[in-house]
Order: sequence, then structure tokens, then C-alpha cells
Amino acid sequence: MNQTEQKKFFSHHLLEWYMHNKRDLPWRRHRNPYYIWVSEIMLQQTRVDTVIPYFNRFIERFPTVEDLAGAPEQDVLKCWEGLGYYSRARNLQAAAKQVKELHGGQVPDDKAAVFALKGVGPYTAGAVLSIAFNKPEPAVDGNVMRVLSRYFLIEEDIMKASTRSFMEGLVVELIPEGRASDFNQALMELGALVCTPKSPHCLTCPVMEHCAARLEGVEESLPVKTKAKPPRPEHRVVALVEGSGEHAGKVLIRQRPQEGLLARMWELPHVQVPQSRSGRIPDEPAMDIAIGSLLEEGIAARPEGYMMDAEHTFSHIHWNLQVYRCREEFMPFTAETRAAYEADAAVPESTATEYRWIAEEDMALYAFPNVFLKILREYFKSLPAAT
Repeated sequence: MNQTEQKKFFSHHLLEWYMHNKRDLPWRRHRNPYYIWVSEIMLQQTRVDTVIPYFNRFIERFPTVEDLAGAPEQDVLKCWEGLGYYSRARNLQAAAKQVKELHGGQVPDDKAAVFALKGVGPYTAGAVLSIAFNKPEPAVDGNVMRVLSRYFLIEEDIMKASTRSFMEGLVVELIPEGRASDFNQALMELGALVCTPKSPHCLTCPVMEHCAARLEGVEESLPVKTKAKPPRPEHRVVALVEGSGEHAGKVLIRQRPQEGLLARMWELPHVQVPQSRSGRIPDEPAMDIAIGSLLEEGIAARPEGYMMDAEHTFSHIHWNLQVYRCREEFMPFTAETRAAYEADAAVPESTATEYRWIAEEDMALYAFPNVFLKILREYFKSLPAAT
């Protein structure tokens, strides 16, 4: 079989398989470009099963581009809470504002206009244009690159821009006229369900007969991909400060900086410490560090003891957290700091950090990174039930 016939075989049988085997996903029940756009942003680095409930809640809360554009950022982050990669949510809202201001609230079907939206790269642009508007644009993600690498025996590193560019051109050749929407979804679906990273289900693959990698017996060694650097480990000491007096029953949280990792989200106070040879530092010096870092912010507390360890991996950093319960204490402050501290939102003039005291029911008002959400839930669950 020559390459032209191999391509025709692939496109025909893939589409035929997809029409009988595609999953019933909520964003597939409409051709609404906004829904498709939201789903594609959520699906970046995230499994379909995880995304479905988030997508449904998000669309219920922000049913239109205008609703998303006009919402408070904290509401958007709260709706995204637990999904991770929060810059996706901020960029999505920023792009929604662009769509509202520049395109009358309608997601554009022009390639240049879609590319101009914040947070939209080649894959997302191709997915929106092809799936929503049936335009013959490539949407090449990891699933697609894996399928193409195996079927056409492409042994170039998929981390190289030149390889991605080649595959984008190949997809354009493969798209049957008038079938861009179904074809691109079919490619993604085959990679997700059949041509999986490990132990691909070759016997159920609709294009198995002419898959070059299978015929060569190298399907599990493709695609070729340069290994990313492992995330850098960071050790951190966390203070879970329980309130006293007028703050009894509450814990202290703070807002992260305006820019950078987890920008503007809420967290428990914590501080980075040097990595020790044993992997963690003893409790006594750890608690001293936690208390000292709070005191530098004008917050007085005494250590109560070890609570738990936790960890969280970002794309480039791995946090190891030692969490300690502390108790609020009162101490003399400058009049300036005392006024801020007693207003349920301590904001020492020396920093731009905002602190607040919250009860368990207040957690619904603040967006937390997943690791701090878990710690807070564990803490509140440990408290004796009110009588």
C-alpha cells in the first residue's frame, strides 16, 4: 500500500469507528463555540473524567461569554478550585473580556482573531476552529501525536517544534473535505481510548491493519519524547493558626501575590526552608521557623504541635509541606498594625499580603490551591462536633 492509500484508509476507517464509538461528553452535545473553548482549556493536562463535573458547574455558573467576562475573578477561581493550573482560568476570563469587547460576545471563527485571545495557542485555536466551526485546521495534542507517530512510524522527537509542525501539516492532509470537526475529535478519541501510552489496544483499533509501528513491532516505543526535567523539590513549613478571643473557631489564611505561581489565591501561611539530608526537619526547629515567619508579618502565635505532612507537584516544583497547628496570641503592636490586624483582615504596612480569619463555612468564599484545601478540610474534620 502506498502512502496515499495508507492515508485514505486511515481517514475513512477512523471516522467510521468514531461515529459508532464516540463518548457522550457534555461539550459534544452542542456546537456552541464557547462550550468547546471552555472544555478544551479544562482538558489541558487534565483527564476527561475529572473535567466533566467541573465543566458542568462552570457552564451553569457562567453560561455565556458575557457572564464569564463580567464575573469577579475570585468567583472564577473558586469554580476552578481543585482543577489546578489556575493560570488557565485567569487567561480564559481575560480572553472572554476580549471576545466581549472586540467581537460582541461571540467567539470568532477567524484564525487570527482566535490566536489573538489570551491563553490560546495552536492546539486550542485548531480545536475551536475545527470542532465548533468545522474549519480544516489541525488540533495536534499528545493523543494525536501518539496516534500519528505509531500509524506512520514517525520516529522524530515530538517535543521538537519541527515535528509538531510536520504533524500539523499531515493532519491537514488527512482531514476529509467537510469533516474537520468529526475527524479531529476522532483522532483525539482514538488516542484517549485505544492508542493509549502504555499497552495500546491494537486488536480493537480501526486502523490496525496498516499501522506501521504495529507491523514493525515497535508501537510501545513510540512516540519518541525527550524526558522533561523532574520538578525541583522544595521543603516548606506551614502554620495553621487557630484563632482565639474574637477569632475563636477560625483559622488564619493569606492571599498569594498578584503575580506568579497561584497568583491571588488563598493559602495557609508557610515559608520555604532549606532541604535537609533526612528529607524533613525536626518538629521543634520547624515550629520555631513557622512562628518566626508569622512574627515578621506582625502575627503572634504559639506552636501547638505537629498536624500532618502534605505534598503537591506543580509542573516544575514539588512541595513537601510540614504542617503545624498554632494558636493566636496577643502582643503589643504599633497602632497602625493593630488596626489592620483586628479588622478580620490583617494587612501589615510592611507587606502587600492580605490576611483573613475564616470559619469552615467561609471556605466557600475563597479559592484555595488543592493542597491547602485538603489540609483545611482535614483540620475542620478533626474538630469535635458542635453540640
